Amino acid sequence: MKRSAAFAAAVAAAFLFGFATRAYTFERHPEMAAAEKALGNALNHLEHGAHDFGGHRVKAMQLTRSAIAEVQESYKFDR
Repeated sequence: MKRSAAFAAAVAAAFLFGFATRAYTFERHPEMAAAEKALGNALNHLEHGAHDFGGHRVKAMQLTRSAIAEVQESYKFDR
């Protein structure tokens, strides 16, 4: 009888720990995080471009960096 009570307590503790950990690590804004990641990926591709394209690639990199900064700034308004 004591074993099953200890087992039940262990299972309950594991469940609560798992729930608490999951709630703590839950991404509050998955779409914004995905957008930030996509912008970072786009910037990486732009940085490794083979040609200058008349300055348009450089301008695109600047604008992409600005977009990343804006997404990062947006997180301040969620706190």
